[in-house]
Amino acid sequence: MGSFLSSTKKIKQGKDMAIEKTKKLSTAAPVVVFSKTYCGYSKRVKQLLTQLGASFKVVELDEQTDIQGALAEWTSQSTVPNVFIGGKHIGGCDTVMDKHQRGVLLPLLTDAGALANSSA
Repeated sequence: MGSFLSSTKKIKQGKDMAIEKTKKLSTAAPVVVFSKTYCGYSKRVKQLLTQLGASFKVVELDEQTDIQGALAEWTSQSTVPNVFIGGKHIGGCDTVMDKHQRGVLLPLLTDAGALANSSA
């Protein structure tokens, strides 16, 4: 029985470490996109950010599988892309596109320091 409890404790510690790693990654740049290399929605968000001239960091979850579960647990969003601006969870593709269409995305990017001082 002791081995079951110790393995449960190790699993929890591993989960906590993955969540901490994910939180650090989410603030590693003004904009962080948790993505999958083959995801069309992720590609749309990355293309939009590139077109807007935003600097952003991409974390490909199919290349770093240890954090995918932690990201879903922390944000309650299990889909990609999972976007953070200024360390704040924004959401997925639909949310980012909606914010862009409503004229809210550029100010968020500017406030986070993701855009060079220009008239974007």
